[in-house]
Amino acid sequence: MKFKENNMLTDNQILDAANVFLATLEIKIGETLVLPQELMIKKNYGTYFIYHSKKYWETKDWEEKLLGNAPFLVEKKSGKIIEFGTSRSMDYYIQEYEAGRYS
Repeated sequence: MKFKENNMLTDNQILDAANVFLATLEIKIGETLVLPQELMIKKNYGTYFIYHSKKYWETKDWEEKLLGNAPFLVEKKSGKIIEFGTSRSMDYYIQEYEAGRYS
């Protein structure tokens, strides 16, 4: 997604970008994925998303839980997707992004 420099994405545009990204992950993983709204973290610069397999989210059956489902950010200014790791807490990745260590 490309946007004019002075325009910020709306919440709906951010969610659209996240869903497009999620669709590419579904193809790679071979699972239907969901972005639970209650796990979204909105900041003034974008929204963080955590995804799960649809089967896991509906059943909470640990056998359906994904491994390696790294959280990601959709930047409000650019629509850029930034993927994070899985070895640290979400707070850690937020602090690292806010400190300018992800771009």
